[in-house]
Amino acid sequence: MNSEKLVLASYKTGQYIGKAGEERNQMVLFEVLAVKNHPWQGDLHNPKQADVPFFQERRALSYGEKTWVPVHTVKNYDGELPTYKESLKQALNQYIQKLEADASPWAKRSLDCLFSLEKDYKLD
Repeated sequence: MNSEKLVLASYKTGQYIGKAGEERNQMVLFEVLAVKNHPWQGDLHNPKQADVPFFQERRALSYGEKTWVPVHTVKNYDGELPTYKESLKQALNQYIQKLEADASPWAKRSLDCLFSLEKDYKLD
């Protein structure tokens, strides 16, 4: 691993491991290297509701993607850096397991989104 400091950062409802860059206006330019927690599915304004006008499918940010994140969401990360693909697979599987234990209509719709994303991600 290189000597650059790794950080955890939250973006919308996902959490990622990566590198923090330029900082301005309480925002940090963050480069994604791995996925810690997969983004939630559905309508963020109506959390855990299945019967909403637009149930959004949310992809994880891509490897190397850069985005501005609020500075308060950035924390030091001391663990090992997994490969992006392995981290995405693990984050997705953890989220799927959590949702499979939830019998709600929201969990069912979320799982449909995740299974669609899983095919799209081509993790095999």
